[in-house]
Amino acid sequence: MDAIAGLLEGVRARGAFLLRTVLDPPWAMRIEDEAPLTLAAALRGGAWIVPEVGPAVALAPGDVALVVGPGHYVVADEPGTEPTVVIHPGQVCTTLSGEELVLSRSLGTRTWGTAADGSTALLTGTYEGRSEVSRRLLDALPHVVVVRAGEGDPALVELLAAEVARDEPGQEAVLDRLLDLVLISVVRRWLAGAGDAAPAWWRADLDPVVGPALRLLHEDPAHAWTIAELARAVGVSRAAFARRFSEVVGEPPIAFLTGWRLALAADLLREPGTTIGSVARQVGYGSPFALSAAFKRVYGVSPHQHRSVAS
Repeated sequence: MDAIAGLLEGVRARGAFLLRTVLDPPWAMRIEDEAPLTLAAALRGGAWIVPEVGPAVALAPGDVALVVGPGHYVVADEPGTEPTVVIHPGQVCTTLSGEELVLSRSLGTRTWGTAADGSTALLTGTYEGRSEVSRRLLDALPHVVVVRAGEGDPALVELLAAEVARDEPGQEAVLDRLLDLVLISVVRRWLAGAGDAAPAWWRADLDPVVGPALRLLHEDPAHAWTIAELARAVGVSRAAFARRFSEVVGEPPIAFLTGWRLALAADLLREPGTTIGSVARQVGYGSPFALSAAFKRVYGVSPHQHRSVAS
């Protein structure tokens, strides 16, 4: 498993909210859904993403953006257009005065807007659930990421846009998987071109010493890794390895491994049928008690409490 596979391992859409929006200007929507991650693609026409903090970002046809929550922002035809629609948590949509609007079918299946042939068409996919493994992804990204037309994979976006308008058995699962694929494509393209803006551990994957060690940790987090064993595996001394890993990644090897194990545990605890004991074994803790103690020390809640909040 490489760094990006580890980063995206826990990203799994489950009943994600998807909508095709067709509009004629002027238009603006205030997004207050507090979702952890939203993908927006400009299918036709342009749009602006205006966060509460930071500069407005323009989207041209073919551009795809990721917006990291939970902060509020505006999507509009122009940065100065006043919103007339507010999207609340749970994708409840209202006018500014509080009158509820139905988004899902005003212009067809998962399609909403002011006119079927509007000059702007946007595709939105929203991850509403939270995952501690995906927290590594959210922490790695700036508030708004844009992959420009020609840099990404337009075929995936076009396929997702076509499937959004269909209503067939199993369609929700199809859309979830396609949304995941588009997200992976966008993240991969952004990381490849991010340079110094990319997280340190991503850049570390290219390091001849640290990269192979990171892949070992990602591939087998349950193994009882030691600094000496990792150093032998990559062919350097223990001291040289520990120093190089800390310099490149920004934290010592065992601290990184602990964070990775607990992030995996947090995600696994959300899966139906798992027990604290089974999760402990999968991520390298000798007993449920050992996992619980480490989990509470880092996250401030017990695994049981984490599971009850997530459910």
